[in-house]
Amino acid sequence: MTDTPLPEARQDLAHGLAVVIGASGGIGSALQAALVAEGRAAGVVGLSRTTQPAIELTDEASIAVAAAHVAALGIEPRRILVASGILEGEGARAEKSWSHLSAASLARAFAVNAIGPALLMKHFLPLLPRRGPSVFAVLSARVGSIGDNRLGGWYGYRASKAALNQLVRTASVELRRRNPQAICVALHPGTVRTRLSAPHRTDHLTVREPPEAARMLLEVIERLGPQHSGLLLDYRGDPLPW
Repeated sequence: MTDTPLPEARQDLAHGLAVVIGASGGIGSALQAALVAEGRAAGVVGLSRTTQPAIELTDEASIAVAAAHVAALGIEPRRILVASGILEGEGARAEKSWSHLSAASLARAFAVNAIGPALLMKHFLPLLPRRGPSVFAVLSARVGSIGDNRLGGWYGYRASKAALNQLVRTASVELRRRNPQAICVALHPGTVRTRLSAPHRTDHLTVREPPEAARMLLEVIERLGPQHSGLLLDYRGDPLPW
């Protein structure tokens, strides 16, 4: 992957709506709170299973309804942030060995981590303006990097996040044809103290609280340029290998 440093000057993305999908999760709720606190967006919309309308990544009809709801607000979204994902639970598991693999667990991981975000792209990318800067950012994970995989394990999570990264890359190509200034990017937030990380050992890692993680992610997003579209970046804005 090409090393593409972020520029010092930030783009102004505040002249439109900010949408957070997965707003009931640890990072999603922190992102929504940070966007509201900065007071720059024309409005901030949080969507989750518990909002009205509710959005469920495994139900395309709910995604379509949510996108129509955002469109009906009459303000073009400039920032759409997808903060959803699953490591284990709800039918998925963090496999430590190939002996733990099951079709059901793999299907669940792909349904939430890859297929759901793909359907979000289908319904929400068309809402981005055709002119000027905009960002569609999806939370991915460093463990989805194939080139960086030296520890193994977590088969379903790794593979579904790798699939997500490819989907982001592919969508970025199509989005560039529609608006050369629009950005579709995958972001690794680092290890954040949420329900996803709680069951696992983190004593050897730097663990950030959700508000700090949200602040760092928003700083990266505001410094993105069109040359970063389609990349996998970490919370510092550094490119990660595929």
